Amino acid sequence: MAWKRFKQRAACAAGECKDHTPLCLAWIEDAVARGIPGAFTYECSFTSATVLNHMQSQQRADVGDLKLTRHVVYDGWEQSLQAVARQLPWGAKQPVRMGQRRYGYFRQQRRIPDVDHPGRVVVFWQARGDQEASTALVSNRLGWEVIRMVVVYRYRWTGTETFPRDGKQRLGLGDCQGRTGEGQTRHVYLVSVASSLLRRSLHQTHLYDWARRTLTTIGEACRAVKAETLERIVDGIVDKLTVAHWSIPEMKAVLAQHEAGSTLQNFSYS
Repeated sequence: MAWKRFKQRAACAAGECKDHTPLCLAWIEDAVARGIPGAFTYECSFTSATVLNHMQSQQRADVGDLKLTRHVVYDGWEQSLQAVARQLPWGAKQPVRMGQRRYGYFRQQRRIPDVDHPGRVVVFWQARGDQEASTALVSNRLGWEVIRMVVVYRYRWTGTETFPRDGKQRLGLGDCQGRTGEGQTRHVYLVSVASSLLRRSLHQTHLYDWARRTLTTIGEACRAVKAETLERIVDGIVDKLTVAHWSIPEMKAVLAQHEAGSTLQNFSYS
């Protein structure tokens, strides 16, 4: 994983800032150049004709969220996806189960204005009887079934979309006080490492000794690490007071050094 820092538009010189479309194209080219495998997934703001055409030119699979106001060619003329959804009869909507819920969907190969290639468009309804569609996906892989498109798209929610939330709420991503670009970048990388280590502990078939139960979320993993760390600190304090016969002032001095970030050479616990 690589991170890049960007300036806010207000801090940019005239003509220096780029909007999200050229930035997206640059990120795609960088991922391809570095040989990062997998399909690209993206939100509706990145499913412009420019991005879709560029993705197709890279010969890489993609699945993106498509706005329901977006126009496609249907019945020989351009209509919004929502307008197309309203015209479809109940029998054209196929059922699909995702988790505990059943949805209705309609998939078809469609042309999108200004896009140079046909796309597999899937429209979803919360229930098959609904008239208004709830969301839509598009992919350049015309042979992919709806389940595969959904599974690939959901990878966004296992890392890309959840990292900022977990990083800010649990891992101190928004607490950086570094004044230099190098310090800020290091802070983000450390948060990324912490997130990766915690995610490695989730949904494991075996139980970690320090966790005491199966972990399913980053929040649970953070709480388990905090509880285990506190328990080890208390065990270490009791051991030093009762076995090593440290005095109270000595213990306070060591803990003060620990709070200040000093390395504890005489105070260890396992």
